[in-house]
Amino acid sequence: MSALVLTVASTVTCMHGGTAQLTTANTTVKVQGSAALIESDIHQVMGCPFTIGQKYSPCVKIEWAQGSTTLRAGGTAVLIATSVGKCYSAESSPQGTAQKVPGQSAVTA
Repeated sequence: MSALVLTVASTVTCMHGGTAQLTTANTTVKVQGSAALIESDIHQVMGCPFTIGQKYSPCVKIEWAQGSTTLRAGGTAVLIATSVGKCYSAESSPQGTAQKVPGQSAVTA
């Protein structure tokens, strides 16, 4: 099933409201002028307020899986709206999945 392609113009947050800083190693595939995100990208998260009890434990990074099966950039799967972003704390503990808004409606993969 196809889904909208995620780009550096998309909005990605952790489930607690922290914002992902969207950068990519992709230099070849663009959607409406914005570089498509790829499965190997790791995004830093800023502003996550999550706590466990009294301990501040913000999400600090998002790692990706389940990119497109039909579109690749430099041999790596492009991220789509159905890709799974796993959010992690500084201690590498999983803390939920990323929320995504593609930011474009022209290209699916």
